[in-house]
Amino acid sequence: MTFPKLLLFLTLPLYLLDQATKFWTVVKLPPPWSPDQVEIPLIQNFFHLVRVHNQGVAFGFGNGTAWAPIVFMVVPILALTMIRIFWKKGAFAHPLAKVAVALLLCGIFGNLTDRLVQGFLLDEFKHAGLWSRLAQGYVVDFIAIKLPLYDKLVPSSRGWWPAFNVADSCIFVAAFLLFIGGIRDEQLAKKTGNRI
Repeated sequence: MTFPKLLLFLTLPLYLLDQATKFWTVVKLPPPWSPDQVEIPLIQNFFHLVRVHNQGVAFGFGNGTAWAPIVFMVVPILALTMIRIFWKKGAFAHPLAKVAVALLLCGIFGNLTDRLVQGFLLDEFKHAGLWSRLAQGYVVDFIAIKLPLYDKLVPSSRGWWPAFNVADSCIFVAAFLLFIGGIRDEQLAKKTGNRI
């Protein structure tokens, strides 16, 4: 499949799914600070829907800090720049790498959209200035999964992996595909080197 087709049939549908599920979460579930906050168990004590506002990155790093919203709006732009540079150098020639880039783009654009838009939707900041509202940007996380033995590694988690979303899942799968593709390329290079 060509890269434009991957963008059309993989990146775009996943991006739309990401935004639709986040929109549903914001509309249907009370905000995290609300006394009415709820969890919707889809599979009891294993897979729940929650509403989490994440201004930081993975595992909530930087959450609640003044610098996180700004820094983590710049990071996706840098990531997009790096992807373009590596693409031009031919680093993503392998089919797995092309799928990984398509997934990465979904993840980057999905979470960047949140950071640029969600702060403007908060009622308590509707009269604030542009910069203040932009600084309130956050990513909507809503998938909560309980993992066996995770509570042994992180006791405060009670076994629940930090909440995530569709865009985060795309980034995770992309990283896995790039890792697998890198191993396959290295094995191929070793085989080719052995023949010479």
